Amino acid sequence: MRKLSYGMNVTLDGYIAAAGDDIGWSVPSDELFQFWTEQVRESGLSLYGRKLWETMSSYWPTGDQQPNATPAEIEFARLWRDMPKVVFSSTIDKVDWNTRLVTGDAVAEITRLRAEDGGPMDIGGATLAGAAMRAGLIDEYVLVTVPVLVGGGTPFFTALDNWVNLNPVETRTFPGGVLLTRYETRR
Repeated sequence: MRKLSYGMNVTLDGYIAAAGDDIGWSVPSDELFQFWTEQVRESGLSLYGRKLWETMSSYWPTGDQQPNATPAEIEFARLWRDMPKVVFSSTIDKVDWNTRLVTGDAVAEITRLRAEDGGPMDIGGATLAGAAMRAGLIDEYVLVTVPVLVGGGTPFFTALDNWVNLNPVETRTFPGGVLLTRYETRR
């Protein structure tokens, strides 16, 4: 069975995007960018909701070709393009860059993918991750908390039907007071 991890940058008040889908507060340091690159490198499959897919696919397919691209950005863009991805959406009809589109029941498909052999999977996007949380499919939560309060927007955690008990497994500090906390679901 594959492990499913949900991780994103999050504000101190719990948002992955401020009002208007603004993520300008989440510009990573070089060290944090390298952490996320390692996460991509270790993942066997990435699962995206539509909004996060649109954000990622608007830049990273050609991120390595930008005139001011750093070596780290070039590496990330290449890893991202090559990584197998699944996008869950009923409103788009085409995806590219080693990606498959699922328009049906996301929880059923995530359950099926999780039961397969293979490397770990990561999930991104609050709505998609929320459905997986409520279904009890998330094995690990990775919160990279940025010391900023935005007062509203898209929350990292959505409403749950039941408590989810967690075990803390890692804490790490990045430049600028950014704090990584990683938890495993207690089963």
